[in-house]
Amino acid sequence: MSLYDRVEAALDTMRPYLQTDGGDVEIDNITDDNVVILRLLGNCANCSMSMMTFKAGLEQAIKKAVPEVTAVEALNLTDFPATDTFGQ
Repeated sequence: MSLYDRVEAALDTMRPYLQTDGGDVEIDNITDDNVVILRLLGNCANCSMSMMTFKAGLEQAIKKAVPEVTAVEALNLTDFPATDTFGQ
């Protein structure tokens, strides 16, 4: 299974929770150095809980399922830069 497919499978474990609240997530890109770039969709893009959803849910699910991923970023998180290290 490709890196993309394994990341997609990890996201599939989280999608039911996102979709319950009218949101979703898609892979925008996976860089050559294994940085996964996500785009939050629907209600997730504007939700005040999106940072917690991203850090505690999506990022952790991807890193657990695909350990060679070096970082997970989100293009459209507000109030926080799209990085893997909290504030660094």
